[in-house]
Amino acid sequence: MGTRKLAGKESRQGVVIGGSGLVGGTIVNYFKSKCPEPIDVLAPSSKKLSIREPADIHNYLQEKKPDFIINAAIANINSDEQLSYEVNYLGPLTLARASIKLQIPYIHISSAATLELGMDIGEDRKKQFTTGMSNYTRSKLMAEKTLEYLFRQEGLDYTLIRLAAVYGNHDHKIQGIHRMLFSVADESMPVLFTKRGVLHSYSNCRKLPYFIHHTLNHRREFAGGDYNFVDKDPVELVDLIMTIKSYLQLNIPKEICVPYVLARSGQKSVGVLLKLLRKFGLKAQLPSELVFLKQFYVSQTLNSDRLQNSSFADPAPDETIYSRLPEMILYYIDRWSHQNLISTYNEEMKLDKDFIETFQHNPEALMGAAHQGAVRTVGGEVGWRSEQQANSDARPGEAHG
Repeated sequence: MGTRKLAGKESRQGVVIGGSGLVGGTIVNYFKSKCPEPIDVLAPSSKKLSIREPADIHNYLQEKKPDFIINAAIANINSDEQLSYEVNYLGPLTLARASIKLQIPYIHISSAATLELGMDIGEDRKKQFTTGMSNYTRSKLMAEKTLEYLFRQEGLDYTLIRLAAVYGNHDHKIQGIHRMLFSVADESMPVLFTKRGVLHSYSNCRKLPYFIHHTLNHRREFAGGDYNFVDKDPVELVDLIMTIKSYLQLNIPKEICVPYVLARSGQKSVGVLLKLLRKFGLKAQLPSELVFLKQFYVSQTLNSDRLQNSSFADPAPDETIYSRLPEMILYYIDRWSHQNLISTYNEEMKLDKDFIETFQHNPEALMGAAHQGAVRTVGGEVGWRSEQQANSDARPGEAHG
């Protein structure tokens, strides 16, 4: 691995693809503000480097000559065949070949969608290709198999990190677990589209960069390996939803589980209706997560023994999705309310009436406070909200400011 001299110290430079998303953004934030070593990361926008364009990748990497590459880019779950192939397979293949040419490590973020359903699923229990497989799953599985081939045949120095349902803050898209949180908060989930006893694994986004950093510093141990990066204990979906409901003090969803046959029938009916509406020029579609409707009714828990038995030490072993829930709920409810995305939530629980009055009738007072070096917060306190607080998602054990 190459090194650069910076302020008298050896430094490394990496490239993060997909740095604007929840996972990629958390990785970039860690290396820019939390990493104890002088490691610089570049996160080129799609205008500078499109993962769909091999020439973009070649030219950018030849110019920057980084010491490592991290790929956190993915196509939308419901993308068509071509987009899924180009973003989830062809892009990673091009990045891997560039890594071989530059003789640098390649860290690839993959998905639990490539593994079988069931309990205690290890890294080796990959799905088999089937005609009914989603474009997302097929393309991600193709990438995993090709990276393994390049490791064996061409000496690719890679580590594959497989995530389950990812939780964390600072995600600008409403998807995955955040879609579920939004549905509960917006009171648009009257009943439960799952069944009791269904368990899933979850991945803590802000712990991930610590593992990536560790793998970069211990290539002999982690080269050629794939790891299920998930919390040790799985979570029951019904219990998680009802816990969110309890925090928000809402009356729904009711603890009534809709059978899968009925849920699937409803999904198909709505799909037919949306197709009809599109013929009249109305653009509408189902949430992309419904591609995996079956998984709401079938358990998938990933075995993390390989991770637990490695040299990596969990920076926050007691942190789980349950311990993060209060922080996440406050963060997202505030974000969605100010974006007018949530209309039914009781905003009196969190908004300061004095602040609203001041904002509406005496904005000069707020401006004066800001000019004097203080900012009036919604909670009524005065002070600057530091960059450290705003970016706390990449630091385990701290609540969001």
